[in-house]
Amino acid sequence: QVQLVESGGGLVQAGGSLRLSCAASGRTFSTYTMGWFRQAPGKEREFVAAISWSGSNTGYTDSVKGRFTLPRDNVKNTLYLQMNSLKPEDTALYYCAARDTMRSIFPWGPSEWDYWGQGTQVTVSS
Repeated sequence: QVQLVESGGGLVQAGGSLRLSCAASGRTFSTYTMGWFRQAPGKEREFVAAISWSGSNTGYTDSVKGRFTLPRDNVKNTLYLQMNSLKPEDTALYYCAARDTMRSIFPWGPSEWDYWGQGTQVTVSS
């Protein structure tokens, strides 16, 4: 089992950058597939990006490709989301998620992820 705590959200102007962190507890963090989702008001939770347990495979939704990256540090048990060139449409509550699998499969459906953090708010002003 793993517990996830996000941090790093805030208010930023369009074109700016933010780095979110997801601190994980539990001895098996390094074997989990990790990901980020986001949910804007009135919308469903959507997949943003994911990374395999080793960090060798990543996946991104089209709207963030080239702008977001998600490094992970298995020594510090931390996942990051580096967000550059932010746009107002990136405004949402961002969630860290984990899947208890070492397979490099990144499902877009939230129900297929096993553990969730409480979320951190990102607001991008125009």
